[in-house]
Amino acid sequence: MLFRRREPDGLLERVRIHLWPRRSFSRSFQYFSKRILRLRATPHSVAAGVAAGVFASFFPLGFHFVVAAVVCWVIAGNLVAAALGALFFGNPLTFPLLWGASWETGKLILHDHLPRHGPPEHLGEMMHTLSFAKLWHPVLEPMLIGAVPLGVIFGLVFYGITRWGMTAFREQRKKRMAERAEKARQGGREVPAE
Repeated sequence: MLFRRREPDGLLERVRIHLWPRRSFSRSFQYFSKRILRLRATPHSVAAGVAAGVFASFFPLGFHFVVAAVVCWVIAGNLVAAALGALFFGNPLTFPLLWGASWETGKLILHDHLPRHGPPEHLGEMMHTLSFAKLWHPVLEPMLIGAVPLGVIFGLVFYGITRWGMTAFREQRKKRMAERAEKARQGGREVPAE
């Protein structure tokens, strides 16, 4: 490979880069936004895919790509955009916020079915022994129920933002290509295809 490092990064360095990018978060945001804007699909398909990825990021069980793929298939979204949306919106830095918001929303929805004092005292022990039956009612049920409305709301917001961005990006690109073709016609040379 032409641009491969002489000594590849170790596991700890790769985890650190995944949590905290080398350059900056704005550069990572620009990278993901350009990747999404340059997908060759309809604006609805790309926006629906991003919305499916954002929706799936709120779910606590770790099947984000499966949930995103199923939702993407149901709403005719782009699977690559769904994966990019799930990777960007649901990452190790945002998971505690997303899951905490899902749990609090689920507690509000199920207010009369949950104990008033929050999770059980032995939550760490139950998670260590992975007692799914004991975790279901106090923790997982409110998280799943709270994830649905939050996922729908944020999915719709990101659908609108992505669709608007795709439409504006393509209009700007079409205008640039028309200007380039006009300049080439005036200069009497061929226009390279983009």
